[in-house]
Amino acid sequence: MHPKWIKEISRFNNVKNGFILYGNIYDVFAYSTDENIITLPIDKYLNKFFTEEESYETVVKYEPLFGFSGLNKEFDKKDITLSSAYESIEKLLTEENGSCVIVDFTSRLQDIAGRDLNEFLYKLFRLSYKLTPKMIGSTPKHNQLIFLVDKENDLPAWFAMENMNLKSIAIAKPDEREREIISANVLKLFQDFGSLSAEKQKEVTNYFVTQTSGMFAREIVSIVTLALREGLSATEISEAIRRYKVGVSENPWAKINKERLRNANEIIGQRVIGQEKAVNKAVRSIKRAFFNLSGAQYSRYSNRPKGVLFLAGATGVGKTELAKSVTELLFGSESNYIRFDMSEFSHEHADQRLIGAPPGYVGYDVGGELVNKIKQNPFSVVLFDEIEKAHPKILDIFLQILDDGRLTSGRGEVVYFSEAIIIFTSNLGIYKEENGRRVLNVSSDEEYPEVEKKVKGSIEEFFKFKINRPEILNRIGENIVVFDFIRKENAVKIFEKMLQNIILKLEDDYKIALTLNEKVKETVKEEVVKDLNMGGRGIGNQLEEVFVNPLADILFELMPEEGDTILIETIEQSDAQWIMTGSL
Repeated sequence: MHPKWIKEISRFNNVKNGFILYGNIYDVFAYSTDENIITLPIDKYLNKFFTEEESYETVVKYEPLFGFSGLNKEFDKKDITLSSAYESIEKLLTEENGSCVIVDFTSRLQDIAGRDLNEFLYKLFRLSYKLTPKMIGSTPKHNQLIFLVDKENDLPAWFAMENMNLKSIAIAKPDEREREIISANVLKLFQDFGSLSAEKQKEVTNYFVTQTSGMFAREIVSIVTLALREGLSATEISEAIRRYKVGVSENPWAKINKERLRNANEIIGQRVIGQEKAVNKAVRSIKRAFFNLSGAQYSRYSNRPKGVLFLAGATGVGKTELAKSVTELLFGSESNYIRFDMSEFSHEHADQRLIGAPPGYVGYDVGGELVNKIKQNPFSVVLFDEIEKAHPKILDIFLQILDDGRLTSGRGEVVYFSEAIIIFTSNLGIYKEENGRRVLNVSSDEEYPEVEKKVKGSIEEFFKFKINRPEILNRIGENIVVFDFIRKENAVKIFEKMLQNIILKLEDDYKIALTLNEKVKETVKEEVVKDLNMGGRGIGNQLEEVFVNPLADILFELMPEEGDTILIETIEQSDAQWIMTGSL
């Protein structure tokens, strides 16, 4: 069985005298012999095809700077210049029967030859109209000139598209059937594969074929080579694929403390206060991710991210804090936390910052921020903050990430998100437009079920009707988590925690103890929790104004030393400024 592109060459080589092969030209291809299946690079594949199946006598490869080399018999000529190379090509195609010349690395000719390239191509263009079919074997066929190019437009349009004697053929990545042939062949290299039952062999092969969708044949071979080198068995092929994709053998997911996961609600709840429902949903997502069950209902071989969360709610309610808490719970610190402020991606071409600029554009050599960070650390929590502020075109990137668990960069590299947790945050549903003005859509006076219903309705309306991207919403599924407003009782808990942080900071850094008169503490508490419109962040801002600033004044006034204890005796507001008194 031959791939589609070879079948096209076979069909047209009696009416066309040249082919332009573009696309996946650097891959290897499965070639069936009488004994077995072998994988060959494209030049050697073409050589076997033309000599053994089409009865061509001479197959020659021309490489810029290196000249000619015979693929099926001796033919070595160091024709470095294009003018001398043309003379050899013309002779081969006009004077011999059954000749095929392969021009390799054609896309690089412009960089090497400069202006000589146009003359070279013009001569070949003219030559193509002079060539006639010859008796090759028992059939009239053309001697063939084959160009290998990266992209079809690497050759001028007048040469590639306006020549009726040339046919352009795209070479795609291996399809399922081709991957099945290659996989069945390379899996035999495992010593234990032959001892498996026929049913188990089929299961391993099917898994390998499914998991290598979108990969090059070279990568399929490389996965098996990697597995053999690292002592993995055929039944551990999933681990070999994982190591190949993420580039490391250690799996941080396997090292996560199960006891911490059992107590995840309590651990995260200490940082994200008053959001029990949001925390519970996030924890369930983490537990699902730990056992790799994300997307398992659709396929046993899902490559989707480990987990997806869409956190919606007012500012300051704990959305970002939840993302940080999840990161710390999983990986022990927040260093695996990657954040993108999507308000910086409001322009149509801002996607280049994430995936990298395409060839020929400024920044191509640098790559994209998202692609680079995932390559450096595939085991990450990736936060896309305020997703609704991104340009709709940017959102299309997430279709690939959420569905396939991978992303193709501007340079054609593929990075995998199958080990990452993706978190989106949004303020959708908190405000609405009314008579050209932005007004609250929900308020803290409403009960949580009503808030949740309104916010989810607004999110659905935004994706389905405003930006016409219902498929993104569909991939997020039931992973939308609506945060409640900071209620008064939870605001007090947040205040207590923040105040304790200040006291511990002085104790840790300066060995200074800080105590507050109960009346002072009550005054500060009432002041910082009376307006909760800005959530936890607003509480922190008010605490800085009401307590931290006057505390700094009193510290400079008393100048305490290590081991001292400061008692804060009074606090009051004077001329819009808070003033504190205290003693050692």
